Amino acid sequence: EVQLQASGGGLVQAGGSLRLSCTAAGFTFDDYAIGWFRQAPGKEREGVSCINNKDGSTYYGESVKGRFTISSDNAKNTVYLEMNSLKPEDTAVYYCAADRFLCLGLRVGLPRLESYYWGQGTQVTVSS
Repeated sequence: EVQLQASGGGLVQAGGSLRLSCTAAGFTFDDYAIGWFRQAPGKEREGVSCINNKDGSTYYGESVKGRFTISSDNAKNTVYLEMNSLKPEDTAVYYCAADRFLCLGLRVGLPRLESYYWGQGTQVTVSS
């Protein structure tokens, strides 16, 4: 069974940093893309970042470019999201997801959220 486990969230002051982790099992990790999404109260889920484990290509949403870095450790079946220079508007529940075409969906602005495998969310709260 496909399993995705997100962790690493917490409370941090504006300007601080956090590192999120997403550990996967139940599928061929190297053949999939792993993405991070976030959802704030009353708002729609938005794409944050994605890495294609097949070729190592990455995607970042405009609001996080230059601040967040995504990376993958294929030996550990784990994807990381290093979040720096955090802002209060980054506050949200962060979810990781997996799909072969996830990064393509984010790049064209049409992610098929209903078709992805999802992990449990982890809360990120940034205080001002």
